[in-house]
Amino acid sequence: MGIYINRGNREFRDIVAHEYVDKSSLIPIVNATLNSENRYSCVTRSRRFGKSMAAKMLCAYYDKSCDSHELFHGLKAEQDSTFETYLNKYYVICIDT
Repeated sequence: MGIYINRGNREFRDIVAHEYVDKSSLIPIVNATLNSENRYSCVTRSRRFGKSMAAKMLCAYYDKSCDSHELFHGLKAEQDSTFETYLNKYYVICIDT
């Protein structure tokens, strides 16, 4: 049985530690939909184009069980005005099939 709630940022930390292309500009887009009627997001991409990576990034950003400030240091998302507002503030459920 896996851990599905508040998995932390370990998986995204492993991705950033290797060859990572900054896709964090997705975070401000998702932040803009929080607390609105459009709050449900579906991350879709072509086969082998980083859906799992995007999900791990979002989990690391929102997960309140960890501190992800240093993981996002220097990435595009850090420049957005909503970055600090939502960073590590939510319980996260992650189901990877």
